[in-house]
Amino acid sequence: MRASTRPTSKAEAANFVGPVMSDPVWAPEGPSRLRASRVTFMPGGRTNWHQHAVGQILHVLSGVGRYQLDGQPVQEIRPGDTVVIPPNARHWHGSAPDTMMCHLAMSETDEKGQATTWLEPVSDADYGKTPAKD
Repeated sequence: MRASTRPTSKAEAANFVGPVMSDPVWAPEGPSRLRASRVTFMPGGRTNWHQHAVGQILHVLSGVGRYQLDGQPVQEIRPGDTVVIPPNARHWHGSAPDTMMCHLAMSETDEKGQATTWLEPVSDADYGKTPAKD
């Protein structure tokens, strides 16, 4: 598959805060239900809260990012880090406030064709929390 057949697009404003770009890597094509995208978040960019029917895997390619599972502290993520998000876990992810971040996002649809449920935007207060120390 040539990159020229998969143009970069702006992520849907209804599901993201700030400038976010998405490059499709793979769209579900039977029998596979895998979707993979390279997503680039400009500083301050982030997803809304959301959940995935079969979970999600994020692999950080560049920059510095953040993610949070609902009810847990914000975590900092860096190049080479891989985040495994359980099925139906409410979460968000994005860049750090002053640094862009690019990750490979991978998820699957379930047997009923459900993939992502988008929820409300992440508040500035939640986003601005200091990440937990390792």
